[in-house]
Amino acid sequence: MYGLIGKMIAAADQRDALIDILLESTTEMPGCISYIIAKDPADANAIWITEVWANQESHRASLSLPAVQQAIAQARPLIANFEAPTITEPVGGYGLTSTKNT
Repeated sequence: MYGLIGKMIAAADQRDALIDILLESTTEMPGCISYIIAKDPADANAIWITEVWANQESHRASLSLPAVQQAIAQARPLIANFEAPTITEPVGGYGLTSTKNT
């Protein structure tokens, strides 16, 4: 599995609108196991995005999907900053199937 954890900073007072755009564009992404958008309770403009993909190629391919491209175009003016994501290698847990051989 391939994972990403990223922090996005919305322009002032645009966090909810940005979240709406992201939520609308994340329903049909082949290879996406989990895509969680969370508000940062300590920063009124910050959003955390936690993603789990079948593999890195699935994530890369998602960026060319029409719905994702449209969301990027709509969201771009609402984003003040997008920190570099942390890449992870999910191995399992509640809601995920383990990748370990048992």
